[in-house]
Amino acid sequence: MTWYVLLVAAVAVERLVEVAVAEKNRRWSMSRGGIEVGARHYPVMVVLHAALLAGCLLETAVLHRSFDPAVGLPMLALVVAAQVLRWWCINTLGPQWNTRVIVVPGTARVTSGPYRLIPHPNYVAVVVEGFALPLVHGAWITAVTFTILNAALLRTRIAVENSALAGLR
Repeated sequence: MTWYVLLVAAVAVERLVEVAVAEKNRRWSMSRGGIEVGARHYPVMVVLHAALLAGCLLETAVLHRSFDPAVGLPMLALVVAAQVLRWWCINTLGPQWNTRVIVVPGTARVTSGPYRLIPHPNYVAVVVEGFALPLVHGAWITAVTFTILNAALLRTRIAVENSALAGLR
């Protein structure tokens, strides 16, 4: 289980890096007249994502979940793929990427990279990671719970983003 703790810790560190990038990009956006929308759901998102990481560790420890390579290895591959997709999104959006919804007036909507294929590719990464990371080590309760709660959150989040981006070309 030590390797799984290290995996979850690595994802946590990755999230902290995201927060640092998002803060840098928030300052960039605000210095250019950026407008944040949908800020009310942001704390819920932060708690939900922190709970995912905690749930992975707690469920595997308390309920003595075991690693099954037949499930765990494909799920590990999906976790890695989700990270690759997430960073492709971050790199494609550059300073416009953020964990918050901030629109900078006068900027064009990004339609390159993964955004030319699907409208919200970062959320594909979130959904995949949200069920795959717990299932790497059999934490199916965490996977199901996060997936359901995240679906409700994404319903709000995507509506807020679509509304905010509607004015961009």
